[in-house]
Amino acid sequence: MSDATPATDNPGAPDFEALTRDIAEVPAVEVIVTVAVNLMSAAAVKLGLTEEGDAHKDLDEARKLIHALAGLLDGSATEISSFHAAPLKDGLKSLQLAFREASVVPDEPGKGPGEKYTGPVYG
Repeated sequence: MSDATPATDNPGAPDFEALTRDIAEVPAVEVIVTVAVNLMSAAAVKLGLTEEGDAHKDLDEARKLIHALAGLLDGSATEISSFHAAPLKDGLKSLQLAFREASVVPDEPGKGPGEKYTGPVYG
C-alpha cells in the first residue's frame, strides 16, 4: 500500500474538478486577452519599464515575450473583435518601440521582435 494521501484528502490541494469547470465557463476571447495582457506585462518588466527600472531588465527575454505576443495577436486576429484587438495591438507596438529604444544596436526595420507578424516598426 502507498503512504501517499489522495489529493481529495489534502485540504491544501487544488480542486482540479472545480478549476476545469471554471475554465469551461470562460469565453475563448477572455482567455486570449488574459494571456496577451500577461505577455505584455512580462515584456514590460523585462524591458525595465516598471518602478524597479533596470533591476529586471533582460532584452533577450523581452524579445521572446514580444514575439510570442505578436504571434498570439496575429493568430487570433480573426477570433477576437477589434474592440479587444485594437488596444492589444497598440500595446504591442508600444513594447516594440520601447524595445527598439532600449537596444544598444537596434534591429533593422522588420527584424525586431514580433515584426515578422506586424511589419516594420519605426521609432
